[in-house]
Amino acid sequence: MRIILLGPQRRPTLDAAVRSLGLSGPVAAITAGWQEREPDDAELAALLGGRAVNLGLYRRWLDVQERDPEYFAGARALADVLAGLQEIYLLRLDYAMQAVYAVQRRPASGDAVPDAVAAVRELDTGHLRRVNGARREFFDRLQPHDRPVIAGHRAEVSAVLADADALVITGGHVGVLAEVLHLFNIAAAVSARAPVIAWSAGAMALADRIVLFHDRSPRGPGHAEVYGSGLSLVRDAVLLPHARARLLLDDTARMAVFARRFAPARCVLLEAGTRIDVSADGGWPPGARVLGEDGHVTVREAA
Repeated sequence: MRIILLGPQRRPTLDAAVRSLGLSGPVAAITAGWQEREPDDAELAALLGGRAVNLGLYRRWLDVQERDPEYFAGARALADVLAGLQEIYLLRLDYAMQAVYAVQRRPASGDAVPDAVAAVRELDTGHLRRVNGARREFFDRLQPHDRPVIAGHRAEVSAVLADADALVITGGHVGVLAEVLHLFNIAAAVSARAPVIAWSAGAMALADRIVLFHDRSPRGPGHAEVYGSGLSLVRDAVLLPHARARLLLDDTARMAVFARRFAPARCVLLEAGTRIDVSADGGWPPGARVLGEDGHVTVREAA
């Protein structure tokens, strides 16, 4: 499957990306990350040449909440479990990251920094395993594919995707977006022949690991946190939209810890104007800007 990752679309490049593909048929669109603004897709439709078909995944999720109260109650209980897991993880993460930076500041620290980073990696891995385990238990218990309301929506979504020449996934709230992408089984429904174009939260939701990050929040620099798993259509990459605005890229020591923490996954910067074409076999093109383990932003060279 061909994946095209774009930078933020305040100055749209989507129309150029679509034209470059020579598409002639309908283009499925997912704007669920906008939540209540999901239907406000006039500008998106214009960029897609009037061929957009909005899958309405957020509207469908609201319909599931109304018509399948048992599933919705289970989803709320799961959200409480996940919030509890995240709270404990963030508490432990804060101590672990403070230890990394404290050791990093000491002269001649030797293997202490790699060991401290390894402890954070183990914490991240364990947290993701617990999150995925809680979600798996939930789906095993409530079996979405056997529930008439969800199965009906999945069938409708699958039919639209089968006829679409491409799928576009916009930004917005990455948690909501990931939730509905999984619920309506988008990874299985999207056609292998149809390119997927995504940006911002939409790009993050394609990855096998969603990482939230913000060094410039009003509360001060925060620790990047593992949130959960996306669709895994993009593997071994941490996708970083608005990287210059959200990360302290000039702090090379901090960025070195970031890159080493998530290695061997690439930490890929998605800034305005970026276009990265990931090939059907998962290969990355030269020219992608990535965060190196020395803390500097580098441009990926041809293999």
